[in-house]
Amino acid sequence: MTKSISWQERYLNLIDQIIEITLQGKIRSKEQVYQMLVKEISSGTGEIFERCFDERFQTIKNQVDTETDELKQAKANRRLRALKTIQGEWERWEKQNQTQEAIATSIQQIIDTESRERLTSLLNAIDPNQKQPLTLNQLQKLRQTLQEKQVQTTDPELEKDLQQFTTGITKGLEAWQRLQPYLVSWIYDQSRGQLGFGGTPEQRGPWVLWSKQVNSSFPEGLFNTIALEKSIVEFAGKANIEASNLVELAIILQCLQRGLVEWFDKLIYDAKVGAKLSISTFLTFAAIWCQLADGFQARPSLSNSCFQVTLQILRAFSQREYFPLYGGIFASFSGEYLQNALSYLDEPLQKIQGTQAKGRILTLLGYSQQTLGQYLKAMEFHKKALEIAQETEDKSCEIANLNHLSRTSVAMKDYGEAINYSQRALMFSRQVGDKRGEANALANFGFSEVFQARQQEVMETEVYETAINYLQQGLKLSEKLGDGQSKSLCFSSLGIAFMVLEKPEDALLYLAGGWQAAQYSGDLYLQGLNLAYLAQAYYSLQNFEKAVFAGCLGMYLLEQIGANEWRQTAGLMVVLKGQLGEEFNDILNQKRSEILPVIGVDGYDYIPELLVKYQQSL
Repeated sequence: MTKSISWQERYLNLIDQIIEITLQGKIRSKEQVYQMLVKEISSGTGEIFERCFDERFQTIKNQVDTETDELKQAKANRRLRALKTIQGEWERWEKQNQTQEAIATSIQQIIDTESRERLTSLLNAIDPNQKQPLTLNQLQKLRQTLQEKQVQTTDPELEKDLQQFTTGITKGLEAWQRLQPYLVSWIYDQSRGQLGFGGTPEQRGPWVLWSKQVNSSFPEGLFNTIALEKSIVEFAGKANIEASNLVELAIILQCLQRGLVEWFDKLIYDAKVGAKLSISTFLTFAAIWCQLADGFQARPSLSNSCFQVTLQILRAFSQREYFPLYGGIFASFSGEYLQNALSYLDEPLQKIQGTQAKGRILTLLGYSQQTLGQYLKAMEFHKKALEIAQETEDKSCEIANLNHLSRTSVAMKDYGEAINYSQRALMFSRQVGDKRGEANALANFGFSEVFQARQQEVMETEVYETAINYLQQGLKLSEKLGDGQSKSLCFSSLGIAFMVLEKPEDALLYLAGGWQAAQYSGDLYLQGLNLAYLAQAYYSLQNFEKAVFAGCLGMYLLEQIGANEWRQTAGLMVVLKGQLGEEFNDILNQKRSEILPVIGVDGYDYIPELLVKYQQSL
């Protein structure tokens, strides 16, 4: 006889007992029924009790419905009323014990899981996406229960794993107590540099400050690695850690992330800035876990657990109203880990079925892959995201992916497909009232029409005027919406369109506006793209000073995120340097004070190296 059957028999007997003493008049209050349930129902067996209750309820309900003898029917009705009393008190018990049930169930799953998967199982237990995520006090309860199980077990491997988990939880909670007073203090102390998670220690970002509070070598080392913009992958690859260290880090980062998002979301004085910083928080912490996973490739248990945390972050992010359906890269990312993280983010998605969350995450990744020049990969992401969005009736996500497919098709010079996707996006966005989607669709439609007409060597000005009109409609709508991301796309589309039409004077105004809007929205790719085309426009107009300024900035930003367009801009800068000679360096020196606020001293010093890197690659 299995354990589940014995529990079933026990609970059927309990239900029958309560019914019988109710019929005997020995139940004086509902509280009496509740206390019987508290005494008899064991943690982790709630589902068994529910099945037993449903079985008895259905049996007695059938008796009430089919019994013809009045006395027997009256008795059945009394039994049914007794069952309804049990049901009400069971719901009360369930509500009171949900968290305890969840902890008990999670611990049993951890114990039953094979050793190599236990760490991932523990991280599932503390997943913030649960209906009732564990509070800090409940984490303490989880730790205490794990410690009890550790003492009770005779399995040495399980004992070791549980000891690792209890140690990690204990150290993680202790570290958070030390960190909590410094959660946002760095924001008030930071007097220069962009507000966000990037920047050198001299810019006083949070990482150095936090590293001084944790009092533990692994998180301290990680925070310093991020602050110095060194490789997290290399750091993880060299780290000699145990499961307890990763559990400790998971709790620390989860608490930091949750606290920051809550704080940023409450920036009532400027909700857009708050949303931007919350987006940066989600993406930054997801990127950290992605790179840790890559660094732990030689240790599959640690690597899989890191991807599990990445997935948890992305799932939580995908449910936020400010999830960037039209973006992917934000200004608070910086350094080498930004460039590498984009290719890691798709790894955990192999483990999710077709859900709305997956559709939205794939949208983010598709945009990011387009930025990297991985157009086939981007198309793959967006087509899958489109399919999922249609299945889950996520209309905003569906429209966004039609728009992204249009934009990627332009990059692949498939202008007919680009027009087709943008027309579908335009029609659908107007049907459902998605103004942001409409603004992007107008921009993409006009953009695609310009490129197709240019490819087909169409000479009629009416064709270009119509296309430009669509672009301008998109710009007006995005300005009306106050949507910086869409406005940046519309500005840059107009500027690039005028460059294609060999009208650099007309292009300048739009490209400058596009750069400004992209700076506000935090999209590094659009910043770099607008600057790259600005450099071309200034070069065409023989304004070499401004061409050098825009080109060097654009080249740097695009190279930092791995976008292929950096090479085209670097080529223009090499040509300019050849034409200007020493004057090129003089211009750079003159523009130093304007360049530093955008990319910092390290970025400025890297510009000459980038030009050499480009020339050596030829």
